[in-house]
Formats: sequence, structure tokens, C-alpha cells
Amino acid sequence: MQMSRAPVVDIDLRSFSKNGTAILGHIKITLSRAETLALVGPSGIGKTSLLRIIAGIEKGFEGDRRVNGKIAMVFQEPTLLPWRTVHDNITIPTGVDAKTAEDALADVGLAGRGSDYPGQLSLGQQRRLSLARAFAVKPTLLLLDEPFVSLDPALADEMIALFIQLRETHQVASIFVTHVVDEADRMASRTIRLAGSPARLAV
Repeated sequence: MQMSRAPVVDIDLRSFSKNGTAILGHIKITLSRAETLALVGPSGIGKTSLLRIIAGIEKGFEGDRRVNGKIAMVFQEPTLLPWRTVHDNITIPTGVDAKTAEDALADVGLAGRGSDYPGQLSLGQQRRLSLARAFAVKPTLLLLDEPFVSLDPALADEMIALFIQLRETHQVASIFVTHVVDEADRMASRTIRLAGSPARLAV
């Protein structure tokens, strides 16, 4: 079967406001398969809002949103279930079977840790678990909101390398928010910047 040539993401946003405040202006983004887009700009500019619109979480915007395929999202914090095992933290939110969960854990270097609880993992390992959960569903589009924030430089470097490896293995389109120029340079095939009020794509 021939793979569809349709873009994974086609967003033509005209405006987005919240509580009477205009946050985003006209923004148009098209993303192809296996492309990685870095979304940068000052704090509070609306990067996370745009990511949530693309994810289908944020409603009430004016414009058109088309996403072809399955979406997975990695948030700033690991958002794990502390009272459930590592294995359950993959199978319960995603609905994947046990073998898929075990394979996902092995892919991120957590083989054999399925019976542990999130509190027994380091912060870096919790971030690995979040990536494992996202890739377990075999997404077409992966959205990441500052996924390596609060990690020390060595650990952030390790996580970037892991992400690049997983992305190449799964050939997934990705959009990630970051404030770190080095992350954008290493991870992205293209970078766009938001600026202004309401925020638009900077030229």
C-alpha cells in the first residue's frame, strides 16, 4: 500500500482568544511525514496554546485544523500515575497490550522496570517513561511541550539523543516547544518563531 502524501498537519489559524484576551493571530503551518518542527518564542507568547490547538485539546479558535493520523503528546511534566506500576503507566492510558508496553520500555532503556512505580524512577527515567508511553501508540504525529525542561545539560543531551533515535526508528512527524536554541538546532528540520501580540509567525 502506498503511503499517503497528504500533510500530517495542516493548520490555518485565524485567531485564538482566551478570557477576552487575543493570544494567537494568523498562523499557518504545514508539516510533512518524518519532519520535525521546533516552535520557539518568548515565555507566554502562546506556544503551548498553539500546540494544544494542534493536539485537539484547545477549542474555541477560529480557523481550520487538519491532522492526518494518530497523535501522541509529551507534556512538560511526566504526568504519570504514581499509584500504578511503570507497565500500567503505558497500558492504562494508551490501551496497548503488554508486549507492546514491554517493547516500548526496552526502546527507552527501561527493560525490566515494568513492575516498579514512578516514584522509584529518577527524573530522567520518568521522562523516558513518558517517551515510551507516547511511542507505544505508534503515532503519526508526536507533540512535545518543553519535554526536557529542568534536566541538567548532560541528561538533556542524553534525552535529545534518545528522541532522535526513536524518531528515526518510528519515522514520526514531530512538533516540539523549546526555549533552548541547541535543542532546536539538534532536533528540528525546521524552526518557526512566534512573536507579537497577538502572536504570529515571525519573519
